[in-house]
Amino acid sequence: MGVGDVSALNPHSAWRTPHIDQIAKQGLAFSDAHSSSAVCTPSRYAILTGRYNWRSARKSGVGDGLSPALIEPGRLTVPALLQQHGYATAMIGKWHLGLNWVRKDAALAVASDDPSDGEASGATAATAAAAKAARIDYTKPFGGGPIAIGFQSFLGISASLDMPPYAWLRDDHVESAQALHAIGGSKLPAMWRGGLAADGFAHVDVLPREAQEAMSYIAQQDAKKPFFLYLALTAPHTPIVPDHNFSGRTQTTAYGDFCAQVDDAVGQVLAALAARHLDENTLVIFTADNGCSPSADFPALEKFHHDPQVGRRGEKADIYEGGHRIPFLVRWPGHVAAGRTSDESIYQGDLLATCASLVDAKLPDSAGEDSVSLVPVLAGVKLAAPLHQALVHHSINGSFAIRQGSWKLCLCPDSGGWSDPKPGKAPVGSPPFQLFDLAVDPAEKNNLYSAHPEIVRKLGVQLAQIITSGRSTPGARQPNTGRSTWPEIAWMSRFTP
Repeated sequence: MGVGDVSALNPHSAWRTPHIDQIAKQGLAFSDAHSSSAVCTPSRYAILTGRYNWRSARKSGVGDGLSPALIEPGRLTVPALLQQHGYATAMIGKWHLGLNWVRKDAALAVASDDPSDGEASGATAATAAAAKAARIDYTKPFGGGPIAIGFQSFLGISASLDMPPYAWLRDDHVESAQALHAIGGSKLPAMWRGGLAADGFAHVDVLPREAQEAMSYIAQQDAKKPFFLYLALTAPHTPIVPDHNFSGRTQTTAYGDFCAQVDDAVGQVLAALAARHLDENTLVIFTADNGCSPSADFPALEKFHHDPQVGRRGEKADIYEGGHRIPFLVRWPGHVAAGRTSDESIYQGDLLATCASLVDAKLPDSAGEDSVSLVPVLAGVKLAAPLHQALVHHSINGSFAIRQGSWKLCLCPDSGGWSDPKPGKAPVGSPPFQLFDLAVDPAEKNNLYSAHPEIVRKLGVQLAQIITSGRSTPGARQPNTGRSTWPEIAWMSRFTP
């Protein structure tokens, strides 16, 4: 979901999002907020762990519904931290961080993982996915999911709504596991991947159920005890399937109608809090896991003068701002002054350190290596220095960028994603890197690489240090997961001894 898909953040939006706007009106809107990656699996990893996604075993792409668990066993997460401090913890919605499914031969299903985002998949990929799906025993509990990392309850789906298995998961098992059946071909008018589906599972019903489950969870909470709810909505990701109550609502496109339905789901959550008189004592954050996808149909939206990126370059998957600059709105009556905006550069991995501050906990060196508390900004404290010395961005193909102040260095000659120039398609003779001054060039049109070699050098060295030290915050050096020597990062040799 792009920044421009929230009407409070886009004066020229073709539709209204009154409930999301209410959060901005009653709280704080960040204008320079980012997801850890330009695609969803890695960003979700950072949200829950406070660690840059590329420090995990996944160095590019996303997982699918049958991928193995990505969050390392024993790693401190947001729900685990809060549960340690007396919070009830629950997750509802899209997981997409891998599960340790049990094979029919009793071994963990850690078959080859598809690292692509896959808004389309070929016959070879479909055949491999079908073979992998056939080896799994869906009647057995899975490991490595929400329950394993600190959530006390979970109701949702394994990955994106266009990735099988198309079935509801409850805690650590599949609901109605015996009823899974294969679907594909003509039965997939709004999806990209065939696979297994549960009887009665309908894509159009998923978003309404997520909202209803969230309302039910809030209604059941003891008003005198704290709770943490992670509501990971499946929309407006593909398949774009607004239900009959919203189809045509915005008089724009199906994507616009789906955004309106997302806003309605947010409104239901806010109403549930108000009904329990919890709205005055609950910190509410609304955000998205990456920028808007071209599946939204940019040419169609342009006819309505709607720009999800609000003038920023790029789209989902890209190293450019349109790939990872996202809405980030916070409401907390009595703690966050209403109607404020902040241009502080932040990213979603800051949630862990923020929660630690709220419960007066000190994070160990092995947790939240890239997380900084947002509490001073929420409280309106005037900062003597930026919260982050620098922010690191990441694209679908594993390209890096580093941002410090208004300077942004992309360690690639292309988008690193889906927009032009695509990876490997940069014009002959293009500089190896891209340097932009976002203060004067927010659309990233003017590459200043040749004009400022000293800034290129400074930022490149800083990024190399952030990568190799295993952290970007003060503390003891930490190992990165997986390929520790980063041999695939060819550019790093330019900035290290």
